[in-house]
Amino acid sequence: MADTVKISVTDVIGSGFCVASGDGQKVYEKIAQAFRANEKVELSFSDITDLTSAFLNAAIGQLYGKFSEEFIRENLSLKDLAKEDRVIMKKVVDRAKSYFKDTEPYRQAVRDVIGGNDA
Repeated sequence: MADTVKISVTDVIGSGFCVASGDGQKVYEKIAQAFRANEKVELSFSDITDLTSAFLNAAIGQLYGKFSEEFIRENLSLKDLAKEDRVIMKKVVDRAKSYFKDTEPYRQAVRDVIGGNDA
């Protein structure tokens, strides 16, 4: 990977209010597109006022379902992430790695709670 794409979260979603998973999906799509084009990503959280795990699950967590942990570690850098938001990010990443390593226990838990088939 030669080029690094700089992505500003606030530019992608048009706000510093990062709470909706739909907005996180927009960020995910930008990152995944760059990865598929063999580009590294520098993701800036500058000017973020609110950040939730729902947003980060969509933006970052689902990357672990499409790309390896090693690939993400080598090709995604996070900038301007507030100290308190790093805690949320770590939880999201840890949960995503665990989930995508073995999805069946999670799917079974959903079936146990809501009944039926989760597909």
